[in-house]
Amino acid sequence: MKGLHLRYALLAAVVAAIVPHATSPSFAQEEPVATSQEATPEEAAPAAGETAVVPNLPRRGSGLPLPRFVSLKSGRVNSRVGPGVNYAVDWMYLKSGMPMEIIQEYDNWRRVRDPDGAEGWVNQSLLSGRRTAIVAPWQRGKPDAVISVMDQPNKEASVVARVEPGVIGTIKTCNGSWCEMTFAGREGWISQALLWGAYPGETVKD
Repeated sequence: MKGLHLRYALLAAVVAAIVPHATSPSFAQEEPVATSQEATPEEAAPAAGETAVVPNLPRRGSGLPLPRFVSLKSGRVNSRVGPGVNYAVDWMYLKSGMPMEIIQEYDNWRRVRDPDGAEGWVNQSLLSGRRTAIVAPWQRGKPDAVISVMDQPNKEASVVARVEPGVIGTIKTCNGSWCEMTFAGREGWISQALLWGAYPGETVKD
């Protein structure tokens, strides 16, 4: 499709290096880059009314609070300019588990915002309620901006690992100030202020 962009791990192949304290192996691997631009099976059956211009008044959605965070269920997700398969694909995400913020709903379509601020419409079947977060995306590209993962939710605790900005992890719990997360099998606590994927002061239960 003309004008289609591949958004692979936030516009570039992010090698998520997770470095345990006092050692230095890398635990993350790149995802394979997909090239197909066809509609996914979940998008194959457009709902009634999808030929219309993006409506000003949203149709009934899930009824869940907006905005809210979710994550990409699939490793290949089309983001469209409107809520339907007949709208052009603007982005293609190729990183499952990437956190997304739902900001609008229309039938079974969700308007989402990614960590870079790009917005588009994604079929709800391609999204998961599993909570993930990206570490300090605003500091990506700064080699000295390594973030500590602690064994307890306080800054005086022991460091169990260090992660680079842009690394994606799975949220287990958040207490409003700290989130317990899993990074490639390693668990620890990280300051909630350093995450995109959990709101300031939000509590998340396991």
